[in-house]
Amino acid sequence: APLLEVVGTFEGRRAGGVYVVVQRNEFKFFADCTINPVPTPEYLADIAIATADLARSFDVTPRVAFLSYSNFGSSDGAGPQRMRQAMALAQARRPDLEMDGEMQVDTALVEEERRDRAPFSRLTGDANVLIFPALDAANIAYKLLWRLGGAEVIGPVLLGMNLPVNVLQNNASVQDIVNLAAVTALRAQGGEFRF
Repeated sequence: APLLEVVGTFEGRRAGGVYVVVQRNEFKFFADCTINPVPTPEYLADIAIATADLARSFDVTPRVAFLSYSNFGSSDGAGPQRMRQAMALAQARRPDLEMDGEMQVDTALVEEERRDRAPFSRLTGDANVLIFPALDAANIAYKLLWRLGGAEVIGPVLLGMNLPVNVLQNNASVQDIVNLAAVTALRAQGGEFRF
């Protein structure tokens, strides 16, 4: 992509795309919805940490969920294993962050269900930073909320870039442009664009 060639990524890192999904005055951060089709555990840990830091720049206390079709080892497929590894890597690097997984999306988003299924979970409320196992799942999820659920969607916010840059979609509305320009300006002031 020209943006990756012109601006480039921060040394030793890959870019990732986050969508900020706003529904009922709540912010949810979906990653990676834009760039990496099947991310490695190392990449997933990086994007989780960077997305949690992005959430903080929105004055949101991040609660990170590593999503899967499995709940805390209930399935032993390659996808759940990858998400468990990513969670362990991220937690080792940033023990200050509230995170857990691998878990199903309803377990992540509904605290009561999580307490029933996994009373040992480290999350103290509904997750707001959702780390998806693959690009197709993330992209499908945010578009379903946008198109069918009526959510406002801001993004993609690109992380891992040398400069605070973002991408507008072809069908961006005036409000989309204003929202993304505001996010880009805030990130430029705060230096919150690397992971």
